[in-house]
Amino acid sequence: MKRIISPPRSQLDKLRQPLTPGERVVLEFFDRHLPPQWEIYIQPHLNGLRPDFVLLNPNMGIAVFEVKDWDLDALSYEVRPREHSAPVLLGKKDGKTFSLQSNNPVEKILQYKKEIYEIYCPRLKQRAGFGLITAGIIFPFANMDPIRELFGPSTQYRSQAYQFANLHPIVGKEALDGDDITTVFPKALNGYDKRMTQDAYLDMRNWLVEPDVAAKQRQPVEIDRVQRNLVTSRTKSGYRRIKGAAGSGKSLVLATRAAELLGQGKQVLVVTFNITLIHYLMDIAVRWPQSGGKTRSDITWLNFHAWCKRVCITEGFEQDYKALFTQQHDENALRIGLPALTGRIIDMDTEDSVQRYDAVLVDEGQDFLPEWWAILRKVCKPDGEMLLVADATQDIYETAERWTNEAMKGAGFRGNWVELGISYRLPKVVQKHASNFARSFLPQESLSLPNSPQGDLGLEPCELRWLQVNEDMANEVCSEELLRLTTSGSPGTLAFADLTFLSDNRKTGYEVVKSLGSKGIKVVHTYDPNDKEQRRQKVGFYMGDARIKATTLHSFKGWESRALVIYLGNHTDAKSLALLYTGLTRVKRHPDGSCLTVVCASPALEEFGKSWPDFESKTLSIADYMTLL
Repeated sequence: MKRIISPPRSQLDKLRQPLTPGERVVLEFFDRHLPPQWEIYIQPHLNGLRPDFVLLNPNMGIAVFEVKDWDLDALSYEVRPREHSAPVLLGKKDGKTFSLQSNNPVEKILQYKKEIYEIYCPRLKQRAGFGLITAGIIFPFANMDPIRELFGPSTQYRSQAYQFANLHPIVGKEALDGDDITTVFPKALNGYDKRMTQDAYLDMRNWLVEPDVAAKQRQPVEIDRVQRNLVTSRTKSGYRRIKGAAGSGKSLVLATRAAELLGQGKQVLVVTFNITLIHYLMDIAVRWPQSGGKTRSDITWLNFHAWCKRVCITEGFEQDYKALFTQQHDENALRIGLPALTGRIIDMDTEDSVQRYDAVLVDEGQDFLPEWWAILRKVCKPDGEMLLVADATQDIYETAERWTNEAMKGAGFRGNWVELGISYRLPKVVQKHASNFARSFLPQESLSLPNSPQGDLGLEPCELRWLQVNEDMANEVCSEELLRLTTSGSPGTLAFADLTFLSDNRKTGYEVVKSLGSKGIKVVHTYDPNDKEQRRQKVGFYMGDARIKATTLHSFKGWESRALVIYLGNHTDAKSLALLYTGLTRVKRHPDGSCLTVVCASPALEEFGKSWPDFESKTLSIADYMTLL
């Protein structure tokens, strides 16, 4: 039987957080001495926590280990008791004393154990289930006597836990050097524990499986022949426009083209409409091996209005910038006033103090106005390069219609659009239902529907569910569905950090986040009621975060996830329908399966929902629904 190690050994040298020498010693020790049924998870994404190791055995239980490479002679350590509080870990060097309490392994490991029991394995039996979890600390390069002396006050304070030494081992280098697995992990060689159920195993495993986005970050970008040609070439004029259906690789081409140009020593500006899309593009660009540099730092990545603000502030027009938002409605200021001010500033710049670029690349171009494009052209160097990618089918801001043939001629383009027609992202069953939705509900003249690759059999499993609800039930049903996915083990290798919730409005989204939070489920989201804080949340939103993701349908444009729960309220206007189509096309195929659930409160879409493989109506009153929970 081959042991499961995640991430696999072949990927360990590519981890963003490299293994320390001590962690490598411990990994080799566990792999040598543990029976093969014990699965080893390295630095797992655990609801925002990152323990060094978690061990999982479907027949025996769970273990979490913290590894400390500390040299107790290199720094003076002290654990000082405090009244009515846990003892504090202090360090002292060059006469200065400082707190290391946030890194106190005794406190940290007990926190891991408590959360595993209370949150990640909700179906473990009360009290008895707690004994299934071992929480250990390993010092690979320190002797046991000074370790015992140093942490004596901490273990004494936590005596209720540490009276069970077999469940809370603390070991030094002697145990590792002596290949003493039963001292390091007393339950390692036990064969069976009836308290460990299949439900508990699946609950824990879904928290431990490496998120898809983390694994992808270590792999080179995969592109087809047509995409590669677009990435590695330019037109004679330097202007190129690309359109294509959802999942056809438009953003992939743009991000890798940016990285390719960086490798050629070019100065590159990448502009989006959505703030949140920036991280996604950066995650693609870093995977292009020909970049020749640091794509995150050496390419300028900004959303359009942030770029406008930067020009205003750096050129000394801060007061004019602020005045825009006191004299005009914010929407008018962003749509008209700020771009116009930015254009005037660039026109007045006779000394080239405004940053110019060899290439300006614009993603989600259907969300831009032609006037914005014209302003960006002003900062493209002579003989530079401009790229616009778009999908009019995802026109949620109703701006695509402004891009008339006449406007295109005045924007520097010649010839036809380059069209990408093959969708590599969408599972075949999702492609079918998304296309049916577009044909039924979206303007036919702007449709750009995805096609499957030639020979695609659509063998990857994909779970599709449609839940029809009343609006007053949205919070409860969405929360219930997210929790169902965290305990169902379907898909079997779904990592919770890959789970994404999308809402058409911030209010419902915020209520769902609070509901999950009350159950201990941590979520990175962009729903804060405060607009300024929401903007900060968008800047910090990225798929590599170790928590469940939650944002609006607007903010997830251009992104992808293998596990989506989408909420749409009681709306059937053109914008809401375009939003739902955008959401449907965000799901990504995966060899081990993907899942998409729509929670819909619009009666006008119920008949469409009934065409899905799994349809359920929950249109009860909130009082009736609560009695069923």
